Amino acid sequence: MAKERGLISPSDFAQLQKYMEYSTKKVSDVLKLFEDGEMAEYLQGDAIGYEGFQQFLKIYLDVDNVPSPLSLALFQSFQTSYCLEETVKEDVVCLSDVSCYFSLLEGGRPEDKLEFTFKLYDTDRNGILDSSEVDKIIIQMMRVAEYLDWEVSELRPILQEMMKEIDYDGSGSVSLAEWLRAGATTVPLLVLLGLEMTLKDNGQHMWRPKRFPRPVYCNLCESSIGLGKQGLSCNLCKYVVHDQCAMKALPCEVSTYAKSRKDIGVQSHVWVRGGCESGRCDRCQKKIRIYHSLVGLHCVWCHLEIHDDCLPAMGHECDCGLLRDHILRPSSIYPSVLASGQERKISKTNQKTVDDLNLSTSEALRIDPVSNTHPLLVFVNPKSGGKQGERVLWKFQYLLNPRQVFNLLKDGPEPGLRFFRDVPDYRILVCGGDGTVGWILETIDKANLPVVPPVAVLPLGTGNDLARCLRWGGGYEGQNLGKILKDLETSKVVHMDRWSVEVIPQQTEEKSDPVPFQIINNYFSIGVDASIAHRFHIMREKYPEKFNSRMKNKLWYFEFATSESIFSTCKKLEESLTVEICGKPLDLSNLSLEGIAVLNIPSTHGGSNLWGDTKRPHSDIHGINQALGATAKVITDPDILKTCVPDLSDKRLEVVGLEGAIEMGQIYTKLKNAGHRLAKCSEITFHTTKTLPMQIDGEPWMQTPCTIKITHRNQMPMLMGPPPRSSNFFGFLC
Repeated sequence: MAKERGLISPSDFAQLQKYMEYSTKKVSDVLKLFEDGEMAEYLQGDAIGYEGFQQFLKIYLDVDNVPSPLSLALFQSFQTSYCLEETVKEDVVCLSDVSCYFSLLEGGRPEDKLEFTFKLYDTDRNGILDSSEVDKIIIQMMRVAEYLDWEVSELRPILQEMMKEIDYDGSGSVSLAEWLRAGATTVPLLVLLGLEMTLKDNGQHMWRPKRFPRPVYCNLCESSIGLGKQGLSCNLCKYVVHDQCAMKALPCEVSTYAKSRKDIGVQSHVWVRGGCESGRCDRCQKKIRIYHSLVGLHCVWCHLEIHDDCLPAMGHECDCGLLRDHILRPSSIYPSVLASGQERKISKTNQKTVDDLNLSTSEALRIDPVSNTHPLLVFVNPKSGGKQGERVLWKFQYLLNPRQVFNLLKDGPEPGLRFFRDVPDYRILVCGGDGTVGWILETIDKANLPVVPPVAVLPLGTGNDLARCLRWGGGYEGQNLGKILKDLETSKVVHMDRWSVEVIPQQTEEKSDPVPFQIINNYFSIGVDASIAHRFHIMREKYPEKFNSRMKNKLWYFEFATSESIFSTCKKLEESLTVEICGKPLDLSNLSLEGIAVLNIPSTHGGSNLWGDTKRPHSDIHGINQALGATAKVITDPDILKTCVPDLSDKRLEVVGLEGAIEMGQIYTKLKNAGHRLAKCSEITFHTTKTLPMQIDGEPWMQTPCTIKITHRNQMPMLMGPPPRSSNFFGFLC
């Protein structure tokens, strides 16, 4: 008998997620190799042994080697006391179990995942799931529930009852049609299979599993869920239930758009019992005694909290509260057919038609926002910042209208940009790292929008250099999102330069790595800086578990900088390249450099300023820049460079020389102020004669001899956060 099915440790699971974050492979691609390709030799019926399992992991995670403790722990977690084929040896795991589990961790449409899951467990390929196959699905759900930290002690009978209800025709088996229908209507099934809830606006709650740090009570049965216990919370209305109460829960009262003409333009309060976290009534200012979490009412749009007795004194109309400037009110969104002059209401049948058209598209819905507001289009990368990205997504779905919050892993930024295309005065908030911001800016470039909206950043990545320069901080650490949105209201628009990069390789036998980007938003570098980044990048892809915090990343970077100083792979860089700025050669003969950085913003590698602080001259900096005017496309005079302040809107780049890895490490760890200022210019060309490490916005690659031309592309409106409040009483004198 094989071992009982076990669970990998939280640290192993975190390590697995890191590997998956850097892999681009899909389960379906790996399955083809095992079923019909070069890995078929490892298949034993519907099972694979440990060696085959290791091959599966290597291909799927796209790595040369998976640490033995991790692969063994994963293998043991999939071992069962039964197998699909009686002739199979003991130490094996079912390939369908492995494939299903990894597919659930991937992104994708719920419909596709449901169909994929059905086919995986329909082992006899007869188009139905019999009782034994359904039981295996329940076991799979139990494992997923344990990974989600659900309370599973009473879950099996609930799941068994739920699976019986899926058999709508009472035949004793489940067809594909019944399975897909259940996936669209049975909430616990979707949650347990790891599928994202789609927003149909038909009374469905948008459940997410939640462990409560304080005693709460089920909105349905009104009994305690218990301190530290697991339940379900709706992202839309904060309705809370036990796992087993989800299927009987009252419909969600939140409507994200107006379904009839009478609802257009007038937003009403939507009151939900309980959830009064502040403990004070916003109407009478008296205390709401939360001895029982179902006391009081809260509005899901303005977030007011009141006593039950204060409800008659509240008006019908809701102004959406403190965040009214950002919220796209449901009364401002309505089916396009209602704007055509046709006098007809949306019945249930017509409602289904609208949903089938995909309500996230501009063709199905029209937006007419409240005047003098700035609706916020929010893009969230759930994988950024560990689990923070997912939490930020959930919070914004409650604070704002879920229709204005888009998960980038589902469909990318295009659906959101199409939906908001004709909305006046809207803003964009990108929740992610510098790479996510670059992705959004590039998509905006290609979208050919009538008006380009300004973009703000909520930093969830590792470096977050652009967010630092725009005063949004070096990394989100759980601060109040409502306060961040209020800061966004007072932000100012700045037009950030963006630069085109053209790489023209010479004819050589060597092959270059792919150039990661054709646009520079932050910086470009050649030599020692890129060499350290390249080693860092390779090591992080190979051992992602070693790079799971900003502090660890800094220590690793310092270690690579130290070893680079020993080998000096980019020594005498000036002998391997020439530099032209606006057509004029840049003299490097009197310098001994190992790197050159070209900066668009004054922050690299998580806050390092390679240009350095500028000492305030006796004369006015602004006056000097004004005097230089348009003739100052090139500045190389050392005295003038001392007074030059980096400006992401001046259509100029700062060029900095780096003397070596030790200097680079000192700058990165704040032990030294800056590199050697070489020039400010509006165009720069490099000619290299040997293979050199290079990087764009933190993405490194090895480049064979080539010519690199960097020219101004355009400017993108960005939102600069408010200046930090001075803690100095005399701050106003500074």
